[in-house]
Amino acid sequence: MNGKKVCMIAHRGYSAAYPANTEPAFSGAARHGSGGAETDIRRTKDGVYVCSHDGDVHYADGTDLPVAENTYAALAAKPLRNDKTDTDTYLCTYRRYLEIMRDHGMICFIELKGPYTEEQVKEVFEIASEVYDLHKCILQSFDFDNLIRCHELFPELPLMYTYGWNQKDWPRCFEHGFLIDADHLVLTEEMVKAFHERGLEVGVWTVNDEETLKKSLALGVDYIESDVFGGEAAESV
Repeated sequence: MNGKKVCMIAHRGYSAAYPANTEPAFSGAARHGSGGAETDIRRTKDGVYVCSHDGDVHYADGTDLPVAENTYAALAAKPLRNDKTDTDTYLCTYRRYLEIMRDHGMICFIELKGPYTEEQVKEVFEIASEVYDLHKCILQSFDFDNLIRCHELFPELPLMYTYGWNQKDWPRCFEHGFLIDADHLVLTEEMVKAFHERGLEVGVWTVNDEETLKKSLALGVDYIESDVFGGEAAESV
């Protein structure tokens, strides 16, 4: 691991205990001892970046609203579906996520959901630069073209390819110096070695049981994303 201690990343915040991608989940990740938190961001109709994995926001009253087709005010007007706590929880903005990460000195894994234009990529970076430290922020995407656009605009900053079952192209990362965040079901010792030989870091998702945690640690990854495990996980196994 290049002499680095593995960093536990709270997947969508501490999502085992709080609704995913919400302010309580991100604050809970800090209390849980995670070194960082991952989030997914989408753009509302009026240009606000919000934390939402799905294209629709799901509400406590059983209704859904598409992120891209609604304003932030409309999307944030009702409490979200919440099967984790007995408190009302509302849509979290990307800016608020960054503020929480900044206040706790945490690493940001920021996954761009869907295709982004060059102007939108610039906006995402500008907000991160304004609120926090770009070098604490690692942008991720399943969309390789998103990463290429990011790299062209900000060649000195870390970018990470989100990699799963349907992809076979991880060696492409080496052409651009991209890091990788791989599904634990497809990550191999060969992949970890290939990235580390090039000085590139490796993350793994989503590690929620002790057996997978032990396997990931044995592979020597740099980051472990988990809904469950916090900062003490690597030492306790």
